[in-house]
Amino acid sequence: MNYMYYEVLEKLLEKYHSLSNIWNLDREELMSCNFLEDKIIKEILNLDYRKNLKKYLDYMEIYNVSMVTCFDEDYPKKLKDIPNRPIVLFYKGNISIVNNYSAAIVGSRECTEYGIKCAELISKELAKRNISIVSGLAIGIDSIGHITALNNNSKTIAVIGNGLDNIYPSKNTKLADRIVQNGGLILSEYIVGTKPFKQNFPRRNRIISGLSDAVIVIEGSKKSGTLITANYAIEQGKEVYAVPGNIFSVNSEGTNELIKDGANLFTCKDDIIQTIDDMSK
Repeated sequence: MNYMYYEVLEKLLEKYHSLSNIWNLDREELMSCNFLEDKIIKEILNLDYRKNLKKYLDYMEIYNVSMVTCFDEDYPKKLKDIPNRPIVLFYKGNISIVNNYSAAIVGSRECTEYGIKCAELISKELAKRNISIVSGLAIGIDSIGHITALNNNSKTIAVIGNGLDNIYPSKNTKLADRIVQNGGLILSEYIVGTKPFKQNFPRRNRIISGLSDAVIVIEGSKKSGTLITANYAIEQGKEVYAVPGNIFSVNSEGTNELIKDGANLFTCKDDIIQTIDDMSK
């Protein structure tokens, strides 16, 4: 719906509790809502849009995609108070794990061997303590976090930047299936049919940090999406940890900058284990 801004949708959901209730409102009821402009009322009453909504709902059912709004009981508690919280979330898998203790593992797609080893070590220690791993299903560090959790019988949550009818990148389709089959969760604020547009991914990073009790940055350049996630975490009041890296590596510029700015520092395996034990208490 072209004119249904998030603020308006949130107000409507707060008053009428579900999307189906909103779509079944008549003109008189909609006119009584003083926050609705005429063009939005016309959109809601447009029969073509209502038919399209039915198509989307049918399409979601085919792909086994469920939906939760910010006023539903199943909505993640950790997201309720973050700035610009998602109004609607679409998901596949076990929604109940969103309230478990969790940590985000984020880093470069073009990761180094050093980054891979660090991600595997940290993710394994998290998994051993039943701390869910949250990441973005991208190639590189994200995938390593998810795979390590699965290999250690722990839950993992993937937040993607497109509709759940297609997995991006496509090479991680089997990984996404494995996450769901093992009691994990794939989550998106984008309705089925949404393409993986470039602008979607920085925005989805606020959900990755929002779902996490701590954000652990393995590798990332100064202008990477990894740093966007870390900045969202700082804005949301989450603990941020960073792995120091080679001063000559572009992939370490972001993490070293975070440490300089006050992020928690890992210097050895014992630091990692002690920090994770402290986090899980």
